[in-house]
Amino acid sequence: MYRKLLRFLLAFSIIALISAYFIYRSVAGPEILAEGAETVYVEIPHGTSFEALTRILLAKKLIPNEAVFRSLAKKLNYEADPVRSGRFAVEPGMKLPDFIYRLRNGKQAPVMVVLTTERELTDVAAKVARFIEPDAQAFIQLFQKEDFLDSLGYTKENLMSLFIPNSYELYWDTSPRDFIRRMIEEHDIFWKRKDRYIRANQLELSQADVYTLASIVEKETLQNDEKKRMAGVYYNRLKIGMKLQADPTAVFASRDFNTNRVTNYHLQVDSPYNTYKYKGLPPGPIAMASIASIDAVLNHEQHDYLYFCAKGDGSGYHTFAKNLEAHKRNAEIYRENRRKRGK
Repeated sequence: MYRKLLRFLLAFSIIALISAYFIYRSVAGPEILAEGAETVYVEIPHGTSFEALTRILLAKKLIPNEAVFRSLAKKLNYEADPVRSGRFAVEPGMKLPDFIYRLRNGKQAPVMVVLTTERELTDVAAKVARFIEPDAQAFIQLFQKEDFLDSLGYTKENLMSLFIPNSYELYWDTSPRDFIRRMIEEHDIFWKRKDRYIRANQLELSQADVYTLASIVEKETLQNDEKKRMAGVYYNRLKIGMKLQADPTAVFASRDFNTNRVTNYHLQVDSPYNTYKYKGLPPGPIAMASIASIDAVLNHEQHDYLYFCAKGDGSGYHTFAKNLEAHKRNAEIYRENRRKRGK
């Protein structure tokens, strides 16, 4: 009798251990993703219910057993409606309980939002929307909200000067307002770095003015090593009250962004952005200005040049002149170079 009891207890223990092992394997393992696989990211929109999340995970094949997932989620107090939004990483070798803890605690995987030299606010909206949850329209609506912009000290015309081209680490579920707040922080850091705001004051220009002038330089030349000289020309014109007569502003005013050449049509467009028509800076930037262009304005070359003309030799560089007579000679050289190149 005693031996039978021992055999029964031994058999029961073995069965219990095997059962526990399989329960462990179904709950804590196997891994959601096998070792060596690529990390998978799960994007959970605002307002997602637990049921909707379960469908998302099933569609991505990240739940090895739906019943086990539901049971474990309940035990780990992860059944809230809605669940936390965000972008979450599933690394190779991750166990289901660890993934549920990550979802519950809201530990997101950030995204890199890359801003380059976008032309208009709608382009900024479209670019940002490629990286985070809100769509482009949500950003455009905020960019046009005058009372909100006024509270920040911006207008629709100069809001572009807030954005500094760079790569920014953000969370996928960042709201448009939070995005703007982050850009304000980055903007302030940028202008404090290298005492840029001090240099702007020395030039008797606001930060927005520097940015606007930089946006013109940005569209005038692709050669960073001549941007300081180019900026010096425009600064000289500003100081003596001469019209900037910047071709890129005429293009912006006409909205003819696909043109290859500026014609009399562009120069005659009646718009405050057309610096052939109106003195001083336009109401705001004509594009997002690169850091190189901003620094070129702040540290522009000091010279007596008032004119410049493309060389026309395909180099992308310009020839500078101090007076109109020299500029006309440079313009003739430009035309001759183009003729030689069959342009």
